[in-house]
Amino acid sequence: MSFSQIGIGAAMALLAGLAAAANVHVDVGRGDRYSGQPWASRSPVLAQHGMAATEQPLASLAAVEILKKGGSAVDAAIAANAVLGLTQPVLNGIGGDAFAIVWDPKTHKLYGYNGSGPSARGRDLAKMQAEVKAAYAKAGLPYKAHIPPLGSLPVTVPGTVDTWFALHGKFGKLPIGEDLAPAIALAQGGFPVTQLVAQYWKGNFKAFDRYKKLIEESANARHTYLIDGHTPAEGEVFRNPDLAHTLTTIAQGGRDAFYKGAIAHTIDAYFRRIGGDLRYADFAGFHGEWVTPQSVDYHGYDVYELPPNGQGFAALEMLNILKGFDLKKMGAGSADALTAEIEAKRLAYEDLAKFYADPRFVDVPMKGLLSQQYADQRRKLIHLDHANPHIGPGDPRLFQGDTTDFETADKDGMMVSMIQSNYRGMGSGLVADGLGFMFQDRGELYSLNPKDANVYAPGKRPFHTIIPAFVMKDGQPFMAFGVMGGDMQPQGHVQVLVNLIDYGMNVQEAGDAARWRHYGNAEPTGEASQGIGTVEMESGFDPAVKAELARRGYKIVPGTGNFGGYEAIMWDPKQRVYWGATEMRKDGEVIGY
Repeated sequence: MSFSQIGIGAAMALLAGLAAAANVHVDVGRGDRYSGQPWASRSPVLAQHGMAATEQPLASLAAVEILKKGGSAVDAAIAANAVLGLTQPVLNGIGGDAFAIVWDPKTHKLYGYNGSGPSARGRDLAKMQAEVKAAYAKAGLPYKAHIPPLGSLPVTVPGTVDTWFALHGKFGKLPIGEDLAPAIALAQGGFPVTQLVAQYWKGNFKAFDRYKKLIEESANARHTYLIDGHTPAEGEVFRNPDLAHTLTTIAQGGRDAFYKGAIAHTIDAYFRRIGGDLRYADFAGFHGEWVTPQSVDYHGYDVYELPPNGQGFAALEMLNILKGFDLKKMGAGSADALTAEIEAKRLAYEDLAKFYADPRFVDVPMKGLLSQQYADQRRKLIHLDHANPHIGPGDPRLFQGDTTDFETADKDGMMVSMIQSNYRGMGSGLVADGLGFMFQDRGELYSLNPKDANVYAPGKRPFHTIIPAFVMKDGQPFMAFGVMGGDMQPQGHVQVLVNLIDYGMNVQEAGDAARWRHYGNAEPTGEASQGIGTVEMESGFDPAVKAELARRGYKIVPGTGNFGGYEAIMWDPKQRVYWGATEMRKDGEVIGY
């Protein structure tokens, strides 16, 4: 099982089938555009006072309402996140983790927060290995040295609520109860489920049913997320009164209500009942941490990502390598440009598999990974006329020295790039009694090999896929953005930035342009490299270019829809105007005022 191949294999085939079924054949195409690129979905959204770019219109609306009440961009981000966890539980929720990068106009600094939770303290590696074998045997599945994606074994302490309160304590202006009020009202009164979310919801529950023997208890999830026994259809109104009660408890009792109060005790009792290992002490002892975003210069733009245990440095490694190529001269979508980008991805992800892990447990060579000298060395392995079959990890330690989606912006210039997820689909399949949210399955991303940097250990944070990003230009904020979706994220970040910086696309066009996705590298979960691997490509690429890439040694396959979800807010300091973009492949919207 590979973290880069999102979803259980059968579930993903199902979701792809659902997406294909939705594309009913009609004898008419899209209309014409009379400005901008003809293939773009729409023009950017422009506003002067504040903006929210999210995957769900109700979340964007909630965020802007908070901004109009005098809330900061952080207040708006919390409001958006709470609504997103309710309206698209197939992707995120308070059972998952969160990361954020915040530009503070008062201090003229970027702040990073790592809100990822650790594994259970009471389960060591030997116990985890034994429980993984027992889980596969109980489910009647062949054993693999990989933590299963469902049930209690991949559940780690959720860090989202901690992230909310850490950010709010530093940058919030409104009471947290006001930030959570839109989500509470929608959870009580209901909301109509959007198109893509309805498809994902159905696909997730098909997968839960198929692999139900991995899940210790399913009644709570079915009670919470089904309507009369079925997943909600597009346009059907869904309510979650249990989540409304949980969010109200958090609004009234603060962070401790979740990690030390009644919610934590309910979670402890639930995992004891079903035979899981998470305990009250794991919640009571958890705190995320403030971290320093790190950057590389790409053609005059300073691109910032958060350090490991996340995968953001892979995007920075790719950009460092790509600086040595004239992508603009090669041309957008050309075989040479795509070869350079794909090979840079393959190089960076081999390092990702070997070195990226919780830096509290292993020595991650962070400075070496971002060294330009190291990038220059790695670039020599790229040959534009063919795929290099002999790519492996480098040794960034030779260059070592001392030493994370949705976006919001407010009237004072504060900008937030935040990303939050349950990891694989809806998560583990487990919902604690009466709480209304599903626990993440992020712990699937540990390795079970004691020799790996990312090997499982009690109290250790897993390797993480979700990464916010931020770009500075000439010391001023330029763009808060992200591209969500497993290992698509660093390669998606790079494709968006190349579109903007090298090819001159606007903020919306940069996300609308056709994307590629490579998989087959070695994995931080311990799986070996699959050689050159496979490249999925959307239909917008020239068939002749696809054929040329195949001639160069790549396995080219049609896209299955796993190309991430892009949201961005760009700042124009001259006109003092925000430019917003949202993902055409999702259900979202940008709202500004």
